[in-house]
Amino acid sequence: MDVRRTTPTPRTALDLPLHRLQVPLPHVLPFAIGSFDAIGPLSRANFPHRHSFHEIVMVTGGHGAHVLDLVHRALAPPQLCVITPGQVHHWADAEELTGRVVLFNEDFLLGHPQDLAALRALAARPGIALGEQAGAIARLLADMEQEYRTRAPGYQGVLRASLHILIVRALRACAPDDRPAVPSRPAELAAAFTRLIAKPGGVRHSVASTAQELGVSPGHLQTLVKQATGRTPGGLIRRQQTLEAKRLLACTDLTIRQAAKEAGFADPAYFCRFFRRETGMTPGEFRARVDGNHHDPRIMSIAVAPDGP
Repeated sequence: MDVRRTTPTPRTALDLPLHRLQVPLPHVLPFAIGSFDAIGPLSRANFPHRHSFHEIVMVTGGHGAHVLDLVHRALAPPQLCVITPGQVHHWADAEELTGRVVLFNEDFLLGHPQDLAALRALAARPGIALGEQAGAIARLLADMEQEYRTRAPGYQGVLRASLHILIVRALRACAPDDRPAVPSRPAELAAAFTRLIAKPGGVRHSVASTAQELGVSPGHLQTLVKQATGRTPGGLIRRQQTLEAKRLLACTDLTIRQAAKEAGFADPAYFCRFFRRETGMTPGEFRARVDGNHHDPRIMSIAVAPDGP
Protein backbone atom coordinates (compact mmCIF):
# COMPACT_ATOMS: atom_id res chain seq x y z
CA MET A 1 0.00 0.00 0.00
CA ASP A 2 1.33 3.45 -0.92
CA VAL A 3 0.78 5.75 2.04
CA ARG A 4 1.81 9.40 1.65
CA ARG A 5 1.82 11.97 4.42
CA THR A 6 2.20 15.72 3.99
CA THR A 7 1.96 18.69 6.33
CA PRO A 8 -0.34 21.43 4.98
CA THR A 9 -0.50 24.97 6.33
CA PRO A 10 -1.70 24.87 9.98
CA ARG A 11 -5.23 26.12 10.61
CA THR A 12 -4.41 27.57 14.03
CA ALA A 13 -1.84 27.00 16.73
CA LEU A 14 -4.68 26.23 19.15
CA ASP A 15 -5.87 23.08 17.42
CA LEU A 16 -5.07 19.58 18.53
CA PRO A 17 -3.36 17.77 15.63
CA LEU A 18 -5.99 16.70 13.09
CA HIS A 19 -5.33 13.63 10.93
CA ARG A 20 -7.10 13.75 7.56
CA LEU A 21 -7.83 11.02 5.03
CA GLN A 22 -7.24 12.54 1.59
CA VAL A 23 -7.92 10.73 -1.66
CA PRO A 24 -5.28 11.65 -4.26
CA LEU A 25 -7.09 10.23 -7.31
CA PRO A 26 -10.79 10.58 -8.26
CA HIS A 27 -11.32 6.82 -8.71
CA VAL A 28 -9.97 5.92 -5.26
CA LEU A 29 -12.53 5.32 -2.52
CA PRO A 30 -12.58 7.33 0.74
CA PHE A 31 -11.44 4.10 2.38
CA ALA A 32 -8.18 2.37 3.30
CA ILE A 33 -7.22 -0.84 5.06
CA GLY A 34 -3.87 -2.35 6.00
CA SER A 35 -1.51 -3.26 8.79
CA PHE A 36 -0.12 -0.63 11.16
CA ASP A 37 3.09 -0.67 9.12
CA ALA A 38 1.28 -0.31 5.79
CA ILE A 39 -0.90 2.59 6.95
CA GLY A 40 2.15 4.34 8.39
CA PRO A 41 3.70 5.72 11.60
CA LEU A 42 0.72 7.92 12.50
CA SER A 43 -1.42 4.80 12.92
CA ARG A 44 0.60 4.25 16.12
CA ALA A 45 0.59 7.92 17.20
CA ASN A 46 1.44 8.28 20.89
CA PHE A 47 0.22 11.89 21.18
CA PRO A 48 -3.40 13.07 21.52
CA HIS A 49 -4.97 13.91 18.16
CA ARG A 50 -8.30 13.97 16.34
CA HIS A 51 -9.47 12.41 13.08
CA SER A 52 -11.66 13.85 10.34
CA PHE A 53 -12.58 10.23 9.48
CA HIS A 54 -13.66 7.00 11.18
CA GLU A 55 -11.11 4.40 12.25
CA ILE A 56 -11.61 0.77 13.27
CA VAL A 57 -8.56 -1.07 14.57
CA MET A 58 -8.28 -4.77 15.31
CA VAL A 59 -5.35 -5.11 17.71
CA THR A 60 -3.88 -8.60 17.46
CA GLY A 61 -0.66 -8.11 19.45
CA GLY A 62 1.31 -5.75 21.62
CA HIS A 63 0.97 -4.14 25.02
CA GLY A 64 0.34 -0.69 26.41
CA ALA A 65 -2.96 1.17 26.46
CA HIS A 66 -5.47 2.85 24.18
CA VAL A 67 -6.58 6.26 25.42
CA LEU A 68 -9.90 7.53 24.07
CA ASP A 69 -11.28 10.85 25.32
CA LEU A 70 -9.04 10.63 28.41
CA VAL A 71 -10.15 7.07 29.30
CA HIS A 72 -7.24 4.58 29.46
CA ARG A 73 -7.77 0.90 28.72
CA ALA A 74 -4.92 -1.59 28.79
CA LEU A 75 -4.49 -3.51 25.56
CA ALA A 76 -5.69 -7.12 25.75
CA PRO A 77 -5.54 -8.53 22.19
CA PRO A 78 -7.50 -9.53 20.30
CA GLN A 79 -9.66 -6.46 20.67
CA LEU A 80 -11.32 -3.80 18.57
CA CYS A 81 -10.89 -0.04 18.96
CA VAL A 82 -13.35 2.30 17.25
CA ILE A 83 -12.65 6.04 16.86
CA THR A 84 -15.13 8.48 15.33
CA PRO A 85 -14.47 11.98 13.92
CA GLY A 86 -13.80 14.54 16.63
CA GLN A 87 -12.76 12.11 19.35
CA VAL A 88 -9.29 12.54 20.83
CA HIS A 89 -7.19 9.39 21.15
CA HIS A 90 -3.65 8.02 21.25
CA TRP A 91 -1.69 4.85 22.04
CA ALA A 92 0.06 5.10 25.41
CA ASP A 93 3.33 3.22 26.02
CA ALA A 94 2.35 0.83 23.22
CA GLU A 95 5.04 -1.59 22.04
CA GLU A 96 4.99 -4.32 19.40
CA LEU A 97 1.54 -3.12 18.28
CA THR A 98 0.16 -5.32 15.48
CA GLY A 99 -3.18 -5.68 13.74
CA ARG A 100 -5.24 -4.19 10.94
CA VAL A 101 -6.43 -0.61 10.57
CA VAL A 102 -9.56 0.44 8.63
CA LEU A 103 -10.03 4.12 7.71
CA PHE A 104 -13.07 5.59 5.97
CA ASN A 105 -15.06 8.78 5.56
CA GLU A 106 -18.74 9.11 6.38
CA ASP A 107 -19.57 9.05 2.64
CA PHE A 108 -18.57 5.40 2.59
CA LEU A 109 -21.57 4.57 4.83
CA LEU A 110 -24.25 6.10 2.62
CA GLY A 111 -25.74 2.68 1.90
CA HIS A 112 -26.06 1.88 5.62
CA PRO A 113 -26.88 5.11 7.50
CA GLN A 114 -27.77 3.16 10.65
CA ASP A 115 -24.10 2.19 10.93
CA LEU A 116 -23.22 5.74 11.95
CA ALA A 117 -25.21 5.36 15.15
CA ALA A 118 -23.65 1.94 15.75
CA LEU A 119 -20.14 3.37 15.34
CA ARG A 120 -20.84 6.13 17.85
CA ALA A 121 -22.12 3.54 20.32
CA LEU A 122 -19.03 1.38 19.81
CA ALA A 123 -16.73 4.40 20.15
CA ALA A 124 -18.06 5.06 23.65
CA ARG A 125 -15.47 2.57 24.95
CA PRO A 126 -11.67 2.55 24.44
CA GLY A 127 -11.54 -1.16 23.57
CA ILE A 128 -13.90 -4.06 22.81
CA ALA A 129 -12.95 -7.64 23.72
CA LEU A 130 -13.76 -9.79 20.69
CA GLY A 131 -14.25 -13.18 22.34
CA GLU A 132 -15.74 -15.74 19.98
CA GLN A 133 -16.08 -13.08 17.25
CA ALA A 134 -12.28 -12.72 16.94
CA GLY A 135 -11.77 -15.40 14.28
CA ALA A 136 -14.65 -14.26 12.09
CA ILE A 137 -13.57 -10.61 12.28
CA ALA A 138 -9.93 -11.48 11.49
CA ARG A 139 -11.01 -13.44 8.40
CA LEU A 140 -13.36 -10.66 7.33
CA LEU A 141 -10.60 -8.04 7.59
CA ALA A 142 -8.22 -10.24 5.59
CA ASP A 143 -10.84 -10.56 2.84
CA MET A 144 -11.44 -6.79 2.90
CA GLU A 145 -7.73 -6.07 2.51
CA GLN A 146 -7.53 -8.49 -0.41
CA GLU A 147 -10.49 -6.77 -2.11
CA TYR A 148 -8.93 -3.37 -1.48
CA ARG A 149 -5.55 -4.36 -2.91
CA THR A 150 -6.71 -6.27 -6.01
CA ARG A 151 -9.66 -4.03 -6.96
CA ALA A 152 -11.49 -6.76 -8.84
CA PRO A 153 -14.76 -5.78 -10.58
CA GLY A 154 -17.39 -4.82 -8.00
CA TYR A 155 -14.86 -4.36 -5.19
CA GLN A 156 -16.47 -1.12 -4.01
CA GLY A 157 -19.76 -2.83 -3.26
CA VAL A 158 -17.96 -5.73 -1.58
CA LEU A 159 -16.03 -3.35 0.69
CA ARG A 160 -19.17 -1.42 1.68
CA ALA A 161 -21.06 -4.62 2.44
CA SER A 162 -18.08 -6.04 4.36
CA LEU A 163 -17.76 -2.88 6.45
CA HIS A 164 -21.43 -3.20 7.42
CA ILE A 165 -20.83 -6.82 8.45
CA LEU A 166 -17.76 -5.76 10.45
CA ILE A 167 -19.83 -3.24 12.40
CA VAL A 168 -22.56 -5.80 13.08
CA ARG A 169 -19.99 -8.33 14.32
CA ALA A 170 -18.43 -5.68 16.55
CA LEU A 171 -21.84 -5.10 18.13
CA ARG A 172 -22.23 -8.85 18.67
CA ALA A 173 -18.86 -8.96 20.42
CA CYS A 174 -20.19 -6.74 23.20
CA ALA A 175 -21.58 -8.61 26.19
CA PRO A 176 -25.43 -8.69 26.19
CA ASP A 177 -25.66 -6.40 29.20
CA ASP A 178 -23.05 -4.06 27.74
CA ARG A 179 -24.23 -4.14 24.13
CA PRO A 180 -24.77 -0.61 22.82
CA ALA A 181 -28.29 0.14 21.76
CA VAL A 182 -28.50 1.32 18.16
CA PRO A 183 -31.17 4.03 17.79
CA SER A 184 -34.26 3.12 15.79
CA ARG A 185 -35.17 5.05 12.66
CA PRO A 186 -37.33 7.64 14.50
CA ALA A 187 -34.20 8.51 16.54
CA GLU A 188 -31.93 9.07 13.53
CA LEU A 189 -32.33 12.83 13.84
CA ALA A 190 -31.13 12.67 17.42
CA ALA A 191 -28.06 10.74 16.25
CA ALA A 192 -27.41 13.37 13.57
CA PHE A 193 -27.62 16.08 16.25
CA THR A 194 -25.11 14.20 18.40
CA ARG A 195 -22.70 13.82 15.47
CA LEU A 196 -22.98 17.51 14.64
CA ILE A 197 -22.05 18.78 18.09
CA ALA A 198 -19.28 16.17 18.43
CA LYS A 199 -17.35 17.48 15.43
CA PRO A 200 -14.44 19.88 16.05
CA GLY A 201 -16.02 23.27 16.70
CA GLY A 202 -19.45 21.71 17.11
CA VAL A 203 -19.77 22.91 20.71
CA ARG A 204 -20.14 26.45 19.39
CA HIS A 205 -23.55 25.55 17.94
CA SER A 206 -26.75 26.55 19.71
CA VAL A 207 -29.87 24.40 19.80
CA ALA A 208 -31.53 26.77 17.32
CA SER A 209 -28.61 26.70 14.86
CA THR A 210 -28.35 22.90 14.95
CA ALA A 211 -32.10 22.60 14.39
CA GLN A 212 -31.80 24.91 11.38
CA GLU A 213 -28.87 22.92 9.97
CA LEU A 214 -30.80 19.66 10.41
CA GLY A 215 -33.91 21.12 8.79
CA VAL A 216 -36.31 20.83 11.74
CA SER A 217 -37.88 23.18 14.26
CA PRO A 218 -36.18 23.62 17.65
CA GLY A 219 -39.30 22.20 19.32
CA HIS A 220 -39.24 19.04 17.19
CA LEU A 221 -35.52 18.61 17.83
CA GLN A 222 -36.12 19.04 21.56
CA THR A 223 -38.82 16.35 21.59
CA LEU A 224 -36.93 13.83 19.47
CA VAL A 225 -33.59 14.19 21.24
CA LYS A 226 -35.24 13.89 24.68
CA GLN A 227 -37.16 10.81 23.52
CA ALA A 228 -34.04 9.11 22.10
CA THR A 229 -31.47 10.03 24.75
CA GLY A 230 -33.36 11.05 27.89
CA ARG A 231 -31.55 14.40 27.80
CA THR A 232 -32.38 17.75 26.25
CA PRO A 233 -30.35 19.13 23.31
CA GLY A 234 -29.06 21.85 25.61
CA GLY A 235 -27.95 19.24 28.13
CA LEU A 236 -26.09 17.29 25.45
CA ILE A 237 -24.35 20.45 24.23
CA ARG A 238 -23.25 21.19 27.80
CA ARG A 239 -21.95 17.63 28.17
CA GLN A 240 -20.03 17.97 24.90
CA GLN A 241 -18.63 21.34 25.97
CA THR A 242 -17.38 19.76 29.19
CA LEU A 243 -15.72 16.92 27.28
CA GLU A 244 -14.13 19.36 24.83
CA ALA A 245 -12.82 21.49 27.70
CA LYS A 246 -11.32 18.39 29.35
CA ARG A 247 -9.65 17.40 26.08
CA LEU A 248 -8.10 20.84 25.67
CA LEU A 249 -6.97 21.13 29.27
CA ALA A 250 -5.46 17.65 29.30
CA CYS A 251 -3.98 17.43 25.81
CA THR A 252 -2.78 20.95 24.92
CA ASP A 253 -0.75 23.77 26.43
CA LEU A 254 -3.58 26.29 26.00
CA THR A 255 -4.18 28.77 28.77
CA ILE A 256 -7.51 28.44 30.55
CA ARG A 257 -8.71 31.56 28.73
CA GLN A 258 -7.78 30.00 25.36
CA ALA A 259 -9.36 26.66 26.27
CA ALA A 260 -12.54 28.48 27.27
CA LYS A 261 -12.72 30.19 23.87
CA GLU A 262 -12.08 26.96 21.96
CA ALA A 263 -14.80 25.22 24.00
CA GLY A 264 -17.31 27.91 23.02
CA PHE A 265 -17.16 30.30 25.99
CA ALA A 266 -16.56 34.02 25.42
CA ASP A 267 -16.26 34.75 29.16
CA PRO A 268 -13.46 32.84 30.94
CA ALA A 269 -14.99 33.56 34.36
CA TYR A 270 -18.29 31.99 33.29
CA PHE A 271 -16.36 29.04 31.82
CA CYS A 272 -14.69 28.43 35.18
CA ARG A 273 -18.06 28.47 36.97
CA PHE A 274 -19.57 26.19 34.32
CA PHE A 275 -16.68 23.73 34.49
CA ARG A 276 -16.79 23.56 38.27
CA ARG A 277 -20.55 22.98 38.25
CA GLU A 278 -20.21 20.16 35.70
CA THR A 279 -17.11 18.44 37.10
CA GLY A 280 -16.83 19.49 40.76
CA MET A 281 -13.42 21.09 40.23
CA THR A 282 -11.92 24.18 38.62
CA PRO A 283 -10.15 23.97 35.24
CA GLY A 284 -6.84 24.46 37.02
CA GLU A 285 -7.56 21.65 39.48
CA PHE A 286 -8.57 19.33 36.65
CA ARG A 287 -5.39 20.09 34.70
CA ALA A 288 -3.27 19.45 37.77
CA ARG A 289 -4.83 16.00 38.21
CA VAL A 290 -4.31 14.72 34.68
CA ASP A 291 -1.00 13.73 33.18
CA GLY A 292 -1.33 15.57 29.88
CA ASN A 293 0.56 14.13 26.94
CA HIS A 294 1.31 17.34 25.06
CA HIS A 295 2.52 17.31 21.51
CA ASP A 296 3.78 20.20 19.46
CA PRO A 297 3.29 19.13 15.82
CA ARG A 298 0.33 20.62 14.03
CA ILE A 299 -2.03 19.13 11.46
CA MET A 300 -1.02 15.92 9.73
CA SER A 301 -2.46 14.64 6.48
CA ILE A 302 -2.96 11.04 5.40
CA ALA A 303 -3.20 10.50 1.67
CA VAL A 304 -4.04 6.90 0.82
CA ALA A 305 -4.10 4.97 -2.41
CA PRO A 306 -4.34 1.19 -2.75
CA ASP A 307 -1.66 -0.81 -4.52
CA GLY A 308 -2.47 -1.96 -7.97
CA PRO A 309 -3.08 -5.63 -8.72
